[in-house]
Amino acid sequence: MARATIIGSGPNGLAAAVALARSGYEVRVLEASDTIGGGVRTAENTLPGFLHDICAAVHPAALSSPFFQAFGLAERIEWILPEISYAHPLDGGRAGIAWRDIERTAAGLGVDERAWLALLRPLSSHVEGVVDFTGNQMLRIPRDPLTALRFALRMLDQGTPLARRSLRTDEAAGLMSGVLAHANTPMPSLAGAAAGLLLAAQAHAGGWMYPRGGAQRIADSMVADIEAHGGTVESGAHVTDLGTLDWGDPARGDLLLLNTSPRLTLTHPDIPAGYARAISGYRYGPAAAKVDFALDGPIPWANADVAQAPTVHVGGSAAEVWESENAVARGRISDRPYVLTVQPSVFDPTRAPEGKAVLWTYIHVPQNSDLDATELITRQVERFAPGFRDLILAHHSVPASHREAINPSEIGGDILGGAFTIPQALRRPVLGTAPWRTPMRGVYLASASTPPGPGVNGMAGWHAARTALKDAGRPASLGDLFG
Repeated sequence: MARATIIGSGPNGLAAAVALARSGYEVRVLEASDTIGGGVRTAENTLPGFLHDICAAVHPAALSSPFFQAFGLAERIEWILPEISYAHPLDGGRAGIAWRDIERTAAGLGVDERAWLALLRPLSSHVEGVVDFTGNQMLRIPRDPLTALRFALRMLDQGTPLARRSLRTDEAAGLMSGVLAHANTPMPSLAGAAAGLLLAAQAHAGGWMYPRGGAQRIADSMVADIEAHGGTVESGAHVTDLGTLDWGDPARGDLLLLNTSPRLTLTHPDIPAGYARAISGYRYGPAAAKVDFALDGPIPWANADVAQAPTVHVGGSAAEVWESENAVARGRISDRPYVLTVQPSVFDPTRAPEGKAVLWTYIHVPQNSDLDATELITRQVERFAPGFRDLILAHHSVPASHREAINPSEIGGDILGGAFTIPQALRRPVLGTAPWRTPMRGVYLASASTPPGPGVNGMAGWHAARTALKDAGRPASLGDLFG
């Protein structure tokens, strides 16, 4: 039986392992950390009984992902699907609220009602076409060309200075700036617009859901499937040099898939010089400084609807969000940063002891920043939720400079697998119709540094496994594996 070795147990590595185990390979997954899951881990890192997601917390792409749809992730674990996808508090107790119901959202935006519907309804009502266009590498004809064209036009609208004039109310402009800022790019930018519009479309289509009990549930469900098909997952196995790794014999069909930074390929003894130059030139972007809070009760948001939104973008006006993100791009940190927050215990009582709550937060910072963001984040949340500071029982801070030790793929604290720019969307990490394939026989990349990029969707892992199977003369579709 041919062997497949996967380095890294993040959702992409596990997706590749699931696909290859179901295709008859003897699969072995090697994980550097002591716990499995990569970007989908959950742990008690403040106080006993408070469960915090280590990396990703809310998963807009999970259930719209073709891989996870075929895998049946919706049925394997319990999901929480809130009525509010995300919220954006403003001073004076005001807020923009992105309900799953796009009509309800638009109705709360005053004079921007028609503009919001015109911007997002064509995308949310054809979200499969958006996912197809953005969820694969771009060097191909999209299956839904009309939706792809609509998406591209809206990228131009929101990714250029025209965006300042497209939405007139503070609520609508705040909602859009908050979702575009996920991309950790200068604002405005076409790449940021692409990422944000996908997220906004998903907010009004399937919604922004998260697993009851924490992100670890995703990894656990995939590991169970791998083990059911004869595979193994080993933690505490840190691979730093491919030249010392016994991964089998590529001449007999053995495979090596890397759910890691592409830089690990530089340690392969047979790497061609041209490919090594391309990998060395692949750029990493700004980073994230994360803080988890254990709280003595729910956050006292000044706006009641914000209290019912698991995801809250804390940053003030759209102008403030732009200023914060552009400061990071210039190597600085704003005194009033954009804070991405998730309050999972709003609808998931398993995440904290009775009457208590957890809060997951991060801000964008320059690469390798040593900043402890606790005070900056506390002040920003307190601004829109007076009394928040008094609820803090404990906190756990991870500066950007420490993130690589937790997840070796996060170079310099970059949680997106590489700078999110249009050139690097096309060249991720190399330009080609199958960027998951490397020039080394039997070696493939299966991480967020390959298309479609960041997000808990398993698609990079599936693309890598599918490419490997095709090269091995054993082509398979998702229907073949899960039908």
